[in-house]
This record gives sequence, structure tokens and C-alpha cells, in this order.
Amino acid sequence: MPDQTLLPVHLTLLRHGQTTWNDTGTVQGQRDVARLTEHGRHQAFDAAQRLRGVPFDALISSDLTRAVDSAAIIADVLGLEVETTAALRERSFGVAEGHPVAELDPRLTGISAHRVVDSHARPLGGESIDDVYRRTTAFVSALAHERPGQRLLLVTHGGAIHTIRAFAHATPVEGLEWDPVENCSIWPLEVCAF
Repeated sequence: MPDQTLLPVHLTLLRHGQTTWNDTGTVQGQRDVARLTEHGRHQAFDAAQRLRGVPFDALISSDLTRAVDSAAIIADVLGLEVETTAALRERSFGVAEGHPVAELDPRLTGISAHRVVDSHARPLGGESIDDVYRRTTAFVSALAHERPGQRLLLVTHGGAIHTIRAFAHATPVEGLEWDPVENCSIWPLEVCAF
């Protein structure tokens, strides 16, 4: 019998459905005000339909409402319970939360022309990309150690998806492509315990 500890954890990352603040181009971060739009609810339901038949062992969601509500829709279709964690939250944008996305300054976000140019940059009261990387990848590393061989669905946010994918592919954060992650897009990957 193979050593279970050597098996990778199979992760399927899924971004939450469209929210009222996505629709208006407002910075969400960790400010838990935005709610799913009707379109966002349909996106979550459609994503669940695409995932039917995948034998998930668990569904783990960011504890922010937009992710939990998306996860609940998906869990209902797939017959799963929703576990929540703050480790899968979106990047905190501090004082920029609630303001137009168009006002985000690359000197504070560390992102310019869809590329990470300064992973240490942070908005006042917020997180850097390095902070998000450490938070999300510590959680994923723990999953790889605690749940080898399991198939897990993680409902999370665009920033978390970028950092977890970088970790899984051993890609440095500095210089990382930071293309848009569409609502309810699905990103399968594997992570081995190190």
C-alpha cells in the first residue's frame, strides 16, 4: 500500500460569484459589505453543475459573505457541507476598500499592467501580496500535510487564487502575471507536502 503522506492534495480553486461591488467597480478586499448579484448566484449554480460528478471530500470557503454565499449554492448542488476559514480571504486593501478600483495606485498595490512589480507594496492598513502569499500558502501547505490524497473544493477570491497557483507551480511572486480571475472560474491543481 502506498504511503498516504506522499500523495498530493487535489485542489479545485473557485472564485466567488459576481457581487454588487464587482458590478460597480468598487474595491472589496476584506470589507464584508458586497452581496452576490442575481447573476452571481446563477454563476455559482452553473459552476456547481460543471463540478457535478467530481468526488470532493470537502468544500472549504473564505469566511467573507460573498464566498460563503457562493459556497452554499455549490454545496447544496454537490451535497457537501461548507467549512470556512479566514485564511482564504481576499487581500486586505485597507483604506482603499469601498473606493473605485480605477483609483488603485500601482505604488500601493504592487501591480502594474497585470504584473506584480512590488510584492512588498501595501495600501495603508492593508496587506502586501507577500502577506497574502504567506497566509494562503500556509493554509494550503497544512492541507497537503493533513489531507494527502483528498480532493478539496476551495471557494475563495482572485488574489488568493493567484498566490496559491504561484505556490503550487513554484513560481516567484515578484514578476508574477496578475491577469483578471473571472467570477466562478475554476482552477484545478495539486499540492504535495514538503
